[in-house]
Amino acid sequence: MLTALDRYMARLIAVPLFASLIVAAMLLVLDRMQRLFVFVATEGGPVSVVWRMLANLLPEYLGLGIPIGLMLGILLAFRKLALSSELDILRGVGLSYTKLLKVPYMYAIALAILNLTIVGFIQPDSKYAYERLRFELRSGALGASIKVGEFTKLGDGITIRIEESEDEGKKLSGIFARMDSDGGQSLAVTAARGQFLATDDPDTIIMRLTDGVLVHNSPSFTEPRILSFSNHDLPISLPKIEEFRTRGDGDVELSLPELFRAGLSRDTALGRAQAWSNFNFRVVEVAMMMLLPLAAIAFAIPPKRSTSALGVFLSIVFIVTYHKINQTMQSLGALGRIDPFLGLWGPFLIFAGIIAWLYYQTAYVPGGQPIGALDRQFAKLLGLFKSLLKWFGDRRYRKAHRG
Repeated sequence: MLTALDRYMARLIAVPLFASLIVAAMLLVLDRMQRLFVFVATEGGPVSVVWRMLANLLPEYLGLGIPIGLMLGILLAFRKLALSSELDILRGVGLSYTKLLKVPYMYAIALAILNLTIVGFIQPDSKYAYERLRFELRSGALGASIKVGEFTKLGDGITIRIEESEDEGKKLSGIFARMDSDGGQSLAVTAARGQFLATDDPDTIIMRLTDGVLVHNSPSFTEPRILSFSNHDLPISLPKIEEFRTRGDGDVELSLPELFRAGLSRDTALGRAQAWSNFNFRVVEVAMMMLLPLAAIAFAIPPKRSTSALGVFLSIVFIVTYHKINQTMQSLGALGRIDPFLGLWGPFLIFAGIIAWLYYQTAYVPGGQPIGALDRQFAKLLGLFKSLLKWFGDRRYRKAHRG
């Protein structure tokens, strides 16, 4: 049963948690968006494919965004309580930090289950779907074979050039097409406008042309036959497209149960190491979320008479550093250079020990401020930086008035 205090804590945590999660996910998406636009434009694909590819990348980004959102949500809520002196009042009426962790751990458990579902089951399928879209763009299965302003060959003896394309290929203008067949026969067509239409045969499409000229030539003709038309349907046989591979080409496309079975059943030691490295990487990333509420409190409480936001910066550095170390250990484990269990659970235990010490200093040591020394040094550096800015500003002011 939630008390009024629990509901108040839940509201305090919810706003920064979900705001941080959305911002973190959007920053990661924007980092990839430009590269995807360039890739799709180079391959001649429709813009809508970019959004489909980004949607398939979102589960991967949420795997890091959810822990960051959880950390910042709890941290900013407790920081607000500390700066407004509400935390001192709660502590004064007998509520310890451990009792105040009830609501943060409710968030942590719920988000850990969600993150486990994402990285364990949703992310492998979305990664496969992303690679499939890349393959279809390169192979032309998404209609990306014909590039505007270029001569493009489709199958044997078919060449097409389009001057302009609007509405993602639904409205074409400035069309030229040439079809060469056995026996020296050729068919050349120019048209002012046109569009592609699907047929019942997946290997054939219709190019419906408007206001054009058709030139048919053959060795048996004394001269080419020329025909003007207002509407003409030109059937085009599509080139054969290679079948895309099945899911599971890489360990990133395997779910957690599939990785576990692969770690037990693969024939080679290296293959088993790759499966166990990926399996343990996903598990330790989720397991760390159960310790983030403790770390968030330690980073949230600034020293007395200080409003420094150093703890917010350190918390982000802390969680990103842990993630990068895990990525490095996963790579080394997949190469067989270290034991996957030791390489990934070792850093987890070290970081767990650091978090436990930080929380103990904050919650149980009178006047304990684990980041107090860093905060004082940060304040000194900030003061020095301000002094330098003031000195340069005064110097420029004196030079300007002297001139």
